[in-house]
Amino acid sequence: MKKGFTLVELLIVIGLLGAIALIVISAINPIEQANRARDTKFKADGSQLVSAIERYYTQKSEFPWTTESAASYPSADTAFAFVSATNLGVGICGTSAASCQTDGWLLSNDELKSEFRGRDFIKGNPTGVKVIMVGKATGSSSSIYACFIPLSKSVRDKACADGKVYTLAGSVRTPLGAANANCAAGSATWISAPQYVCLPE
Repeated sequence: MKKGFTLVELLIVIGLLGAIALIVISAINPIEQANRARDTKFKADGSQLVSAIERYYTQKSEFPWTTESAASYPSADTAFAFVSATNLGVGICGTSAASCQTDGWLLSNDELKSEFRGRDFIKGNPTGVKVIMVGKATGSSSSIYACFIPLSKSVRDKACADGKVYTLAGSVRTPLGAANANCAAGSATWISAPQYVCLPE
């Protein structure tokens, strides 16, 4: 008598393996993992950018936007309205934001490496969820912020719970607070009416 599996037994085993695979995939949630990795990268890049701007100020006694346009930003007290990190005043790009082919003030003064121009939030003059916004309020002691729209549910949930969700207008960050009705992680409002998390927190 030959030993082996019947067709029914094989189908049962394949069905069980498929069910286990579905359970594992849903537990891992690859989209959330990818979004969390992206948000972690944006946080790291935003922190590096803020630190580079502060080091530039320590070295030059002016911000990159003052170096770029002294008439528009005559002193450290002058506000710098939130703009994309591709803006020439931020100091990453030395040519138009659309091409960003040469090093800006931060890179030419070795505050950041030239590879920074190849980051996702710089390539192709990005907008929406691919952008990091940089700004500073009026006053020399005001912090510089780098803000981005998070994609992962975990980062959104934490920002909502901590009351650290903001809208940006000019050089002003307006906190929405934990009670914000649009704070639900799945809400499309995070993107359609942009809501940001900012660094430093």
